[in-house]
Amino acid sequence: MSVERHIAGLLQQIARLQDIVEIAPQGSTQKAAALAYVAEQYGYRYGMAYRTGFKNSLVQVRMYRDPQPDARVREAATITAHPQAGNGGTVPGLEQGSLKPLPEAVGPVAVLKDLITFDVMALYVADRSQKVKGYLACTALTVLLLIDKSPVEAVASGAAVALLFTVTFTVGTIRRRKITQRLANAGFLAVRDERVGRRFLRPGQQLPGHTNRFAA
Repeated sequence: MSVERHIAGLLQQIARLQDIVEIAPQGSTQKAAALAYVAEQYGYRYGMAYRTGFKNSLVQVRMYRDPQPDARVREAATITAHPQAGNGGTVPGLEQGSLKPLPEAVGPVAVLKDLITFDVMALYVADRSQKVKGYLACTALTVLLLIDKSPVEAVASGAAVALLFTVTFTVGTIRRRKITQRLANAGFLAVRDERVGRRFLRPGQQLPGHTNRFAA
């Protein structure tokens, strides 16, 4: 899908004054973050991100309409400054015809990318039960391989898969820890979401569905 179609689709949702806007670009979290930044300039706030589609190949970002007065001021200023956005005109914070952020938007887009990545990685950062299941699968694989292979080959194959599991778990944990530090440094607060675990919110923001201004 072209950049213009992505932006036009987003702005069509915004024009309908929807309480929730869904962003699902084909590509990287960087593109999703850039579109989320645009939505924020029209009075929305980041809500959550998750993977969907075939084999979880698509990143879906959910934005919530912010009813605070400053959000409406921000929205009005954006509409005035970018009257042709989505129709070939300029788009707030992005280079024209591109999802590449302008210098003033690089920082905010980077923060949104961290928020998106942190939420999406919740699916892949293993808890204790996931680790146990993974290593039990390695053990089962070793047992199955003993049927056709020598004990040395079977154990070596099982150990190799177990090592891969360990590396994957460790890398995911380290990467998420670094994102956690960056978000904390940016002023975001860690909260516990019963559905997906830890989340990061701006000061004063609450989780969607908890009788707050971002509730679905």
